[in-house]
Amino acid sequence: MTPPRWYAVALPLYGVALLAVDTQVGWDGQLALGAVTWAVLILALRPLSPFARAQTLAVIAFATLGEVTGSLVWGVYHYRLHNLPLFIPPAHGLVYLSGLALARALPQRPLVWAAAAIAAGWGIAGLTVLPRLDVAGAFGVPLLLVFLWRSRWRATYAGVFLVVAALELYGTSIGTWRWATTLPTLGIPDGNPPSGVASGYVWFDVMALLVAPWLIYAAGGTVKPKLSGFSGAFRNSIRRTEPIGTISASGASSRASVT
Repeated sequence: MTPPRWYAVALPLYGVALLAVDTQVGWDGQLALGAVTWAVLILALRPLSPFARAQTLAVIAFATLGEVTGSLVWGVYHYRLHNLPLFIPPAHGLVYLSGLALARALPQRPLVWAAAAIAAGWGIAGLTVLPRLDVAGAFGVPLLLVFLWRSRWRATYAGVFLVVAALELYGTSIGTWRWATTLPTLGIPDGNPPSGVASGYVWFDVMALLVAPWLIYAAGGTVKPKLSGFSGAFRNSIRRTEPIGTISASGASSRASVT
């Protein structure tokens, strides 16, 4: 089963409430929010297929790696308490499921065009009229546009972009996290948030497609994935086909599954 359409509304609303509550609590409160968010994620995953669950867990793993690198190590951005809140990893999973559900709930073409227009407009604005110059963010926009144009899963990328963009704008506006004015050591001006921040989810999703079959196999699956599937999944992620489909656990394309 793929994410129900109502996830496209319910999960982002939970994210908004989560970020708002976080501004009012300390370390102990963040631990409680983390426990609640993990519980929400587990409940959200229960009705889904094993492959969708594996994809989501893979996204969480790669997104968390990105968080540790970008925030704690490099310092490109930092959270309010200068830590990595426990609720952030499962929240990445909820964001991903929200994007999948949004891709199911809305017609593909308008969704993709809206995401592309917003991404391109945001990138241009960051270089011209926004109060903070956003050169670093503009680097990520072309990557996102290429995947929105070419990928067979462009509707998913579009849905995830819209959810990420909304939560980034909200989270930075209330002070849950803040992006550095320039990339540390590089000195490249960066927005708050950067326009191309959602391009990271393209790579999270690509890596999830590569890793998910192996997770299923490790959990007791009977079909061992082929190593050649790594290159094939990446090529498929940038190959334009109609209609959009997804790779199932067996490697078959299906309209019934998402991503």
